[in-house]
Amino acid sequence: MTDLHPWAAGLDSLHDQVWLRLQRGVADRHAPARHPVLATVTPGGMPQARTVVLRGADPDEAVLEVHTDLLSAKVADLRVNPMAALHVWDAGVYLQTRIEARAMILTGAAVAQDWARVPDPSRQSYGSQPPPGTPIDDALAYAKRPDVACFAVLRLTVMAIDAVHLGPQHRRARYTRETGWRGQWLAP
Repeated sequence: MTDLHPWAAGLDSLHDQVWLRLQRGVADRHAPARHPVLATVTPGGMPQARTVVLRGADPDEAVLEVHTDLLSAKVADLRVNPMAALHVWDAGVYLQTRIEARAMILTGAAVAQDWARVPDPSRQSYGSQPPPGTPIDDALAYAKRPDVACFAVLRLTVMAIDAVHLGPQHRRARYTRETGWRGQWLAP
């Protein structure tokens, strides 16, 4: 049985491949990691998951970044419980990546440089009136009004990564910040 992805056979190479694919998601709008699923927990304890756009991936610091509207429900969730999870499925290489992270909500001067790089059409996503998730009477009863005061960056400090490769020989590994990213094989 030939393994098409030899990087999945080693703990270090699998970890490197996860970060390579996350970085590719930032740079390539067609990469699977471009649109991970971000999960939070509401103040009432209900899980919430939504697709986001990955805007930053720093393997040296083990930090990911996502842009959002400050008035969105995910921000409210993270203010109560800053723990979040991200999920990426890369069908081309049979790789599932689950990430546990602690979120920091950055706004104002801390994100001014990020805002300056947001293209004008994308700025429409920050400052909807009424705020995202507000009940409205008609499907189009909202206005898009770009507002830098509604722009936030979620800085996600990665705490753990669980990587599952579903090649001919299934492999699963867990990496944690507390072990210095030393991997541990797990039963898949």
